[in-house]
Amino acid sequence: MSMSNALTTIADQVRHRVRRDGVDLSQDSELASRYVRDEVRRYSERALGGSVPLLADEAQAAREVVAALTGYGPLQPFFDDDTVEELWINGPEHVFVARNGVPEFTGIRLTDGQVRDLVERMLQTSGRRVDLSSPFVDASLPDGSRLHVVIPDVTRRHWAVNVRKFSRSIRDLNRLVELGSLTQHAADYLRLCVLSGQNIVVSGATQSGKTTMLNALLAAARPNERVVTVEETFELSVASHDHVGMQCRQPSLEGTGEISLRRLIKEALRMRPERLVVGEVRDADRSTSLLRSTVGCRACRAFTPTAHARLS
Repeated sequence: MSMSNALTTIADQVRHRVRRDGVDLSQDSELASRYVRDEVRRYSERALGGSVPLLADEAQAAREVVAALTGYGPLQPFFDDDTVEELWINGPEHVFVARNGVPEFTGIRLTDGQVRDLVERMLQTSGRRVDLSSPFVDASLPDGSRLHVVIPDVTRRHWAVNVRKFSRSIRDLNRLVELGSLTQHAADYLRLCVLSGQNIVVSGATQSGKTTMLNALLAAARPNERVVTVEETFELSVASHDHVGMQCRQPSLEGTGEISLRRLIKEALRMRPERLVVGEVRDADRSTSLLRSTVGCRACRAFTPTAHARLS
C-alpha cells in the first residue's frame, strides 16, 4: 500500500465516521482535526501489527487528510501561502501558481476526478454551478478569492480552473504609496476626489490591480456614508458599517431566474446609495448603458470602477 493509498484509507474511515455521527467537518476545524488524529492513530496501531505499512510521518499524514476533507486537498498549501497570487490548472498534471507575477510549474499530479471534486468543493458555498448547459462559472471562494472554471467541450479535453487570490496587505492609498505604486501627490489627489464625491473610473488590463485600487479608494470614503456595491461575483472589501453588497445570479437549468448587472444597478438606485460602486463592466454595449446609468448621478456620487475591463 502506497502513502497515497494509506491517506485514502484514513480519509474513507473519517468519512464513514462523519456519516455515522451526522456531523459537518467543514464547519468545525477542531472536530475535523480530532477525527483525523483518531483515525491516523488507529491506522498506525494496525501498521504496528503488520497488517498495513507504517506511515513515514503521522503529523504530515494528518495534515494532508484534513486538507483533503475540509480544504482543497493538494492545493490547500497554495491557498495558505500568502506569496501565491494566482493558481491555475490547465490539466490534471499541469498545475501552476504565480508569485510576484512569475508563473511556476508545481509538479502536482491530479486526476480528472480530483479536479472535478475540487471544483465542486469550491462551488459548494457559492450557490453556483458548472455543467454542460452552463460550461463557464465565476464564483467567490469563502476567503475572497475569485474562481473561474471552463469545462469541455468549450475546452479541448480537461477542465480549466483559475483561482485569483487578493492581497490582504494593501488596504488603503497610503500602502500603495509605500509600495511605490502611487506618488504621494497622486494619492492625495485621489483621496480628495473620493471625499468630494467625484465619479471615478478604474480601468486596466487583467491583474493590473483594479480591485486593489478600488478597495483603497473605498477606504478613503467617509465611514458614515451608505455604500451599495454591485458585482458579478463578490470581490470588494468595504469597511463601511452601512453597506449593501449585491452580486449577479446565473440562470437556472430551465434558463430562468438570471439577474444581470444592469438589473442590479436599477435596484441599487432605489436603495438610497451615497456611494454606488459598479464592480465590473465588460462588453462595449453594456459599458455604454451602465456608465450612462451611473456617471452623472449626483445624488449617488457614484464610483464607476470599470470602463472596459473587469476588476482584478
